[in-house]
Order: sequence, then structure tokens, then C-alpha cells
Amino acid sequence: MIQTELTAGLAEAVRLSQPENATDAMREAKKGLLDFTAASFAGREENGIQKLLHLIEEEGGTPLVPIIGQGKKAAPLQSALLNGFIAHALDFDDVHSDVRGHPSAVILPALIASAAARESDERLLGAYIVGVEVMARLGESIGSPHYEKGWHNTGTLGAIAAACAVGYAEELTQEELEKAIGFGATQSAGMRVQFGTEMKPLHAGLAAQSGLLAVKLAQSDVGGSRTALDGEKGFFSLYGDLDKAQTTLLSHWGKPWRIVKPGLWFKIYPFCSAAHHAADAIRKLVSEEAITAANTERIEVIFPPGGDAALTERSPKTGEEGRFSVEYVIALALHGHELTVEHFNSQPIPSVIQTTIRHIQRVYDNAIQPAPHAVPKGRFTIVRAYLSDGRICEARVDCPKGAPGNELSEEDIKEKLTLTVPHEKARHIIPAVEKADIKEFLAHIG
Repeated sequence: MIQTELTAGLAEAVRLSQPENATDAMREAKKGLLDFTAASFAGREENGIQKLLHLIEEEGGTPLVPIIGQGKKAAPLQSALLNGFIAHALDFDDVHSDVRGHPSAVILPALIASAAARESDERLLGAYIVGVEVMARLGESIGSPHYEKGWHNTGTLGAIAAACAVGYAEELTQEELEKAIGFGATQSAGMRVQFGTEMKPLHAGLAAQSGLLAVKLAQSDVGGSRTALDGEKGFFSLYGDLDKAQTTLLSHWGKPWRIVKPGLWFKIYPFCSAAHHAADAIRKLVSEEAITAANTERIEVIFPPGGDAALTERSPKTGEEGRFSVEYVIALALHGHELTVEHFNSQPIPSVIQTTIRHIQRVYDNAIQPAPHAVPKGRFTIVRAYLSDGRICEARVDCPKGAPGNELSEEDIKEKLTLTVPHEKARHIIPAVEKADIKEFLAHIG
């Protein structure tokens, strides 16, 4: 195989991008910015935010960038860390199936910091499109063993994507961007063992901060490799699959833009997207079959092998851990609870819910054929309930509500925003995003 110079090729693809000319991509970017804002405001009262605010206030710095929903500003690198954490605090932010992680919670905090600090916002939406493109292509190129081994793609891929996004926004030279990609790559980190803790959303903040720092280092002419993605000691060899990256990273760049196809998955539930199939299924059974915790003896949740890899908690003790537990999601629904934010905080899970969780079992079946329209590809979830009257009822979901192919409309996302953002702010934020007036947007997110 002829070896492609991946670092140089990626830098060139980023620099030569013209996403602003793609009407469909710009439309999706505006939807993504609205959804990011909704998810961030929903998580603005999480305990971890105050811990991080205390740390940065102790450290000091020039307050230039708004901290979402806090009525405060921070220095650019600090803001990227905080806003990334806030956006991902509830796991209510978007995902992308190629990334196998959360692009907007990394890319947008870095771009917001860049735009606010420079007082220049003209390229933010285009840079966001480029950042999603990079992160999706990194995810496809790195291969599934990366995630399955225990890496958290939001963290490991996010720093490079954020560096490319900010590099595009700030119009870095080819040499600067090659170095920034390397600075991002060398900071790539994030372990799935942290799921269910405050460290998990901090991965998004750290990646945003690392990407922004990577650009600052490159602009300061700090020395670094210009081939960090390449060769047997480069990023893809260390973290994943160099041969696959050679054929996928740069192929058909922006045709179509990945923010359009397969597109972002905007969530209707504040927990891991891997449990959304089951959430839709159990809600259907509760509604149509009138099943409850009282009349259900046991439940099987059927996945393809590996389909529940992100759902690391089988016996969660808190709602925070429950964000990564299909058992908890199903138990809540069986007890008549709505799957809303208040059930996924740091409070202990009530004993009555814990009892129901013990009657829910995961099953894996590689003989079941995934649907052609499944999101993510090859995935499905079947919830099968065994009732006390002898009935067995089940519901299967291949493409949950919010995922590409069953997506939320722009009006759905605006409604999500109005439910989480104070009215006075929402009435400014929505038209600002519609008009791509980023300065007005920044003026009202703090």
C-alpha cells in the first residue's frame, strides 16, 4: 500500500475546506449549536461545575469567555474546560455514530473560546462543520477495537478535532496546522472506566482545552512533530488501525459533510445513547401493553454482541451511574417515571427501583439480523417482558427517536432549548443562531 502523509493531508483538507458554501451543512450546524446550548443549560447546576469554577477562580486569569449558564467569564483555556464539562454533564448532548462519541461538547467549547477571545466569529459555524468532519473521520479510521479496548473516543479523538476546528477558524498556515494536529494527538486521552463519574464529562472539557492549547502552541512556534498521525509510532498505529486510516481518513472529504450524513444524533433522554433503543421500547410496552413493575416478573434486554459496550453499569447505585445502565432506565419506566433529568443525578437510587433492576437481564443474540436502517449500524435492542399473567410481550427498536433516520426537527430542538434555557435568554439565543449572529449568541449564553 502506498503510504499517504496523513498529518499533512488532513491539515490541507481542513485549510482548503469551504463548508460555508454548503447550505445543508450550515443548516445542521445551526441545529447542532441550538442542541448544544439546550444540553448545556440542562446541566448547568451539576455539582461538578462548582468544583471546577472554584479551581479556576483560585488560579485566576483574564475573564474573556462566557461560562454557559453561570453568569461568569473565564480565560479561554479555562472556559473550554468548563464549557466542555457543562455540555456533557448530563450526557444529554449529541452523538455521532462515526465518532462513537460526542463531537459538539468538545468542538464548540473550543470554538466559543476562540471566537470570544478574538472577538471574531465569522468562521465559527464553518469551523464547527470542519471539526465534526475531522472527528467523524478519525472515529471511522481508528476502528472499533479502540473503543472496545477501553478508550473513550470523545476524549481521544476530540483534541485533534478541536485543534482542526480552531485551526480553521483562525486560519492557521499549513505548517502551523500540522503541528497543532500533533499537539492535539499527543494530548489524546480518556478511559471508559470513568463512565458514571464526573470524570466522564470532564473528558470533553479536557479535549476542548487540549485542542485550543494545541493551536496556541503552534501559533507560538513551539517545536513539535509535523507527522504525528503517521508511521509505526504515530497516532493511528498507537491507538488503532493505520492501514484503515490510509484508506478512510481523507477519502471524499466533505462529500457529503459528516454533519449532514450520517448526521448528528440529538437526544431526547439525558443518558447514554446506547440505552435509547431500550428506552423507546419500554415506553412503547408501558403505553401499549400496560406493563408495570407490579405485573412484570422479569425482563430480557436483547442486544447484538457488543451492542451494550457503553452501558457499563448493571447495578447502579446513583442516578449518575444510571446514565450508563439499561437496567435502571427500564426500571424507571416500569415504575411510571418519566425519563427526565431529575432521575439521573448523584442521588442514591431508591430501593424499590433497585429491586426491579435485579429482575432485568441482558441477553446477546448474534442470529438476529440488524435492520438496514439501524443506528448505529448493526445495532438493535429488543425488550422482552414476561408478565405474571403468563403473557410475553416485546418491542424492538433499531433506530431510536432523535437518531439520523428518526431525527428531531428544528422545531423539536427549539422546544428542547426552551425547556432548559430561561425564557429571557432563549428569546435572544434562537434568533441569533438562526441569523448566524454569533456575537449575539455569545452575549446571552452566560
